[in-house]
Amino acid sequence: MSLYISSLNTGSNGNCFYIGNEDDAVLIDAGLSCKETETRLARLGLSMQKVRAIFISHEHSDHIKGLPVLAKKYQLPIYITAKTHLGGRQILPQHLVNSFSSAVPVVIGDLEIVAFPKLHDAAEPHSFTIAYNHTKIGVFTDIGDHCENLIYHFKQCHAAFLEANYDDEMLDKGNYPYFLKRRISGGNGHLSNQKALDLFVNHRPEFMSHLFLSHLSRENNCPNLVHQLFSKVANGTEIIVASRLAETPVYQIGVKQVTATLSAL
Repeated sequence: MSLYISSLNTGSNGNCFYIGNEDDAVLIDAGLSCKETETRLARLGLSMQKVRAIFISHEHSDHIKGLPVLAKKYQLPIYITAKTHLGGRQILPQHLVNSFSSAVPVVIGDLEIVAFPKLHDAAEPHSFTIAYNHTKIGVFTDIGDHCENLIYHFKQCHAAFLEANYDDEMLDKGNYPYFLKRRISGGNGHLSNQKALDLFVNHRPEFMSHLFLSHLSRENNCPNLVHQLFSKVANGTEIIVASRLAETPVYQIGVKQVTATLSAL
């Protein structure tokens, strides 16, 4: 009676997260090609035949570029807001398009998905929680800053994908132009290591077993640096740095047991 979760990829080159139980699964975002999504799921021993829907957080290309082909091939319902659909400028099969509203649960099999607004420079951006059998997973990436919604939902999660996009010093001293540095750190861009750490230290529930640090910048962060930063204050939570180049293992997460395996299903 567990949830099986994996980051198939996370970063500016593509984002896609798998969350499911023994029978049903959803994808949060579709930023990989259909072929690459299939390949990575197969390496993990996961099946597209269990994926029942795709939920889209916002319209930036690293979250939607694989969506039309993937949804059409498998005839998967797409949950996307009207503004995000318009902003993405993709031709999607209309019979597969469904809207969702903030704080209104969407039930997919035995999974319950809840969306809530986040701070990001997109048309109508949302984060998600996915719940099953009293276990809850959060997908919290592409966030400019903390907000009450994020804190509220983070406190409920047994595991979470949390953005730790950049190190403040690396961004400040890096080669990005000034306008881009301002866009990243200006409150509607991305979450810094320090802001993610503050959220974790101050609002982590005692039952959070795993934290997946996600959407790391290639130029402005370092996986070893951020892993060490969070491990020092983990207090029993396992810290995983999710890659922008490969999938993570599948983690089996339940209220009473948590394991990791390369072939969970």
